[in-house]
Amino acid sequence: MRADRHSADDHLHMARALQLAARGLFTTSPNPRVGCVIVRDGRVVGEGWHQRAGSPHAEIHALQVAGEAARGATVYVTLEPCSHHGRTPPCAEALINAGVARVVAAMSDPNPLVAGGGIAMLTLAGIQAEVGLMAAEARALNPGFISRMTRQRPWVRLKTASTLDGKTALTNGASQWITGDAARADVQRLRARACALLTGSGTVLADNPRMNVRDVDIGRQPLRVVVDSTLRTPPDAAILPALIACHHADPAARGALEQAGAEVVELPGAAGRVDLAALLALLAQRGVNELHVEAGAVLNGALLAARLVDEWVAYVAPMAVGDDARGLFAHPALTSLDDAARFRLSDVRQVGGDLRLTLLPA
Repeated sequence: MRADRHSADDHLHMARALQLAARGLFTTSPNPRVGCVIVRDGRVVGEGWHQRAGSPHAEIHALQVAGEAARGATVYVTLEPCSHHGRTPPCAEALINAGVARVVAAMSDPNPLVAGGGIAMLTLAGIQAEVGLMAAEARALNPGFISRMTRQRPWVRLKTASTLDGKTALTNGASQWITGDAARADVQRLRARACALLTGSGTVLADNPRMNVRDVDIGRQPLRVVVDSTLRTPPDAAILPALIACHHADPAARGALEQAGAEVVELPGAAGRVDLAALLALLAQRGVNELHVEAGAVLNGALLAARLVDEWVAYVAPMAVGDDARGLFAHPALTSLDDAARFRLSDVRQVGGDLRLTLLPA
């Protein structure tokens, strides 16, 4: 059935399933955020969402609530039910055993271990199975999971905070605070949804940041990652323990950092720098879906030049600090506007006294 042929009730129940899925925004890593609603005779008999990796999936929670009322019911789920044994048994099998009559999934599972297998299993069992209702909304909930499964790298979300004239700090390095309290609290929520937080050694040396999640109770801390080509990170840096990616590891510096709790990996790239694409591939192998970047102009510029930025969240404060202040990106001079990295606006809103722009590559 085509998505535009679904009934108003179908849309209503899938919208509720998407609301439920969003409850796992901060906690399901490395799994996707999934919600489920079970309806029988026009009445909701079960709801559930995936809460964290290793716990029951959304469908199982909803089935437990529905009990015998699930027999002959319609199931609305934001992601195709899994068909393989992972940390938990297949959800498609549980739906079959519960005797449901119809399953409406918002999108197919991009995981190669599923990828249509759940729908096929349901169909073979005589259950009416459909995919595509509110698919765009479902994809928007899980950009990192989709990216990791289809591109073998995380979704890279770059966060910047600047003045109206595009500056991140004064010439003397003073930057606290360009944006206000509301914007900084908003950034904490962005960090909380990420699997890993990335910065560069220049930021570590200049600001000694902790790069953790504060004020949002998520029951975990994202992996902290530092791009540090020459291992300049001091062993007493506040960001440790962290994964440190370097070009070549000096044995003495490596030993001191490892004693301080760091994991050091060599990922040599061109011109003595870290191979950023290799770093993203490594993070994906470790289950990182969304990578949140808060860095200085050098790393920002390197990611931009390599076309590795999937989403740019730019906080802009209504102030101007002058031409000599520090900019957002260190980037070779362009000779043509055709070579510029172009973005399109996805969302614009005011956060406190500042502006938040969410941009996607054009």
